[in-house]
Formats: sequence, C-alpha cells, structure tokens
Amino acid sequence: MQKTVIIIVGPTASGKTALSLQLAAHYKTSIISADSRQCYRELNIGVAKPPEAALQSIQHYFINSHSIHDNVNAQVFETYALQAVEEIFANNNVAIMVGGTGMYIKAFCEGLDAMPEIDPSIRETIIQQYNLQGLAWLQNEVKEKDPVFWQQAEQQNPQRLMRALEVITSTGISITLLRKQEKKTRHFQVKKIGINLPKQQLHENINSRVDEMIREGLVEEVRSLLPYKNLNALQTVGYKEVFDYLEGNCSLAEAIEKIKSNTRQYAKRQLTWFKKDKEVEWVEKYEDVDSP
Repeated sequence: MQKTVIIIVGPTASGKTALSLQLAAHYKTSIISADSRQCYRELNIGVAKPPEAALQSIQHYFINSHSIHDNVNAQVFETYALQAVEEIFANNNVAIMVGGTGMYIKAFCEGLDAMPEIDPSIRETIIQQYNLQGLAWLQNEVKEKDPVFWQQAEQQNPQRLMRALEVITSTGISITLLRKQEKKTRHFQVKKIGINLPKQQLHENINSRVDEMIREGLVEEVRSLLPYKNLNALQTVGYKEVFDYLEGNCSLAEAIEKIKSNTRQYAKRQLTWFKKDKEVEWVEKYEDVDSP
C-alpha cells in the first residue's frame, strides 16, 4: 500500500477531532494536528484540544509542542509535519492529519516559498499598534502600503494582514510577489476529507462549545495569561474577548456572545477556504468516509 496521509478538514466545531480519533484507532496510527493554536502548551480550554485520555492513548504531533513565546507559522509547521509524517511512516502506511488552519495544510501538501527573515522589532511594533488602534488601523495600513495584496487578502484576518504588513515594511516587496505558487512534489499520497455540517447544527455546536469552555474555566485560564496578552499567539478568538472583559471593556455576557459570533465568522472563513480546494471529498457524517 502506498504511504497515505488522510487529512480531515472543515470548520471549527464540526467534529473533526472525533473523526480523527476514530480513524487513528482504525489504522492503529498517529495524528498530526494542523491547528495553529493547539500547539501552544499554555493554551488549553480556549483551543479545544482533544481530551486528555485521547492524548494518552493516541500519539499526537503538534499539540503542546511549542510555547506562546515561540514564533510559529506555516513554514515552521511544514518542516515539523514533514518530519512527523516520516516518523509515522517508519511503522505505518497511514498517517492522520486534522485541523482547520488552511494555510498550514496547504504548506504541508504543496510547500511554501521561502519568506524573508523579519526583524523582531518590526513585528512587535505592528502587533503593539494593532492592539492599540485595532483592525481598522491594520486594514488601512495594508491597503495603503500593499494594495496588490489588499485586493486578494482575507481582509478580516489580522494575522494575515500583520504578516503582509511586516513583510512589505521589512523588504519593500509585496508578499504576493514572494509567492511563486510552485507546488512541491511529495512522495506520499494525500486524501482530504471535509466535514460540512448544516449551518444551524454547526452554529449550535459552536454555541454549546463556548458555553462548555466557560464552565470549564476559560476566564481563569485567560486571567493567568494577562501578562502575555500582546503576544501574537494570543491575538485569537476566545482569548481577546475575555481580555476585554477582564480589563472592564465589556460584561462577561457580552464577551461570551462576542466569542460565539467571532467563532461563527471564523468557521465561515474556514469553510470558504476549504471549499476552494477541489481535492476535498465532503461528507456530512462519519459513515460516508471510505478507506483510501
């Protein structure tokens, strides 16, 4: 059998983790997380990591592998995941990858063009200005300094916008010109499975998950991270809204509603990204999944 990586994609709260555990148990193999937040040891409740029992029974890569103080991006993930898959293939013909970070999965499957090293002071300045002045400031900066990227950008995604801004500030070159889009050839085959729930069910799952996170102690987790609130790893849904509450900018009820709303918007962006990938086989329930 040819070496195969089964990649499970889809929006947050669609059931990707449950399916990955089911497939990993079936193939007696390991899982590589393709989630840009579950890799951080300091983040737990707000990033919906798999249950501890699952982490104990099935080996997971790229979960609790890094610190919020590390610079983690798609290039880091590509290198890490390719090494992980070689470890898995040493004993198994199948590896499972699961996650909703589209750029990470694209990097793993197709490779990334080499990006320039960015002066940490430039990155820190942009993050600070974004924290002070918000998304509108960031959007205006990118629109003015890199109009070519702006036309094709995810304009509501601060991480993508900050990355483009730091590249053009450091190099004077648009990030779009540094992307040659030359796909690299991998020695294994890839099978992509996408979970696409009905919209109402997905929204119900998101709302229930957020309520469960609050019951499990999300507010206390975020409180313990207050000294690090300006780190890039914490500019993310579930954390920034609770930071606002802890700093007295809104009530807890308002923060919870913002988390739910922002998570729904994030899920919509994820679905838009993955729907563009013609290699994804879409299913609505686990029974629809065939073996490779």
